[in-house]
Amino acid sequence: MNSSAPPPASAGRTSATAAAPFSTHVELTWHEKKIEHWIRFGHHTHEQILDRRRRIVSFAPETVFAFVRWASNDFGTILSRLDIVRAIGPGEPFQTLPFVRPGGEILLRADGWPKVERVLQAIDAVDALGLDPADTPPDHWRHVHNRLTAGHEPRAYTLERHEAWLKRRRAEP
Repeated sequence: MNSSAPPPASAGRTSATAAAPFSTHVELTWHEKKIEHWIRFGHHTHEQILDRRRRIVSFAPETVFAFVRWASNDFGTILSRLDIVRAIGPGEPFQTLPFVRPGGEILLRADGWPKVERVLQAIDAVDALGLDPADTPPDHWRHVHNRLTAGHEPRAYTLERHEAWLKRRRAEP
């Protein structure tokens, strides 16, 4: 699995540049086999290392990212969650989400390992096309969410659909 797993051991340092004036901040935690929060895809603009287990990554408005949360106790997994989120701009409405400040537009939400696994497979399918899942249109992630919620298989994302999306983006004012 392609993830931004554990934070580097360089605790206490921050990146050289500051976060943009308006960013969506996501707190990531990595406590091996206990609490694991990571970004599956997305391009952060800033990273602040809090300690050896925690860091905060920041995303510019309009950025799409996948945030995975997993936790366990002595008896096994107690939380498996994956959210695909669009970072919001100033004044935009948003949905709140734990560990995401101020929040974002939730494009896809999956709870429980079977659903999370299906979403990870959909992300891997986009990766297999040689495309960055962060560059996939928000509508595709909404489609995947709606189909999985209804108990149906999502339609595959294709290079043709991606080309159409890129042309549509170029045509927007």
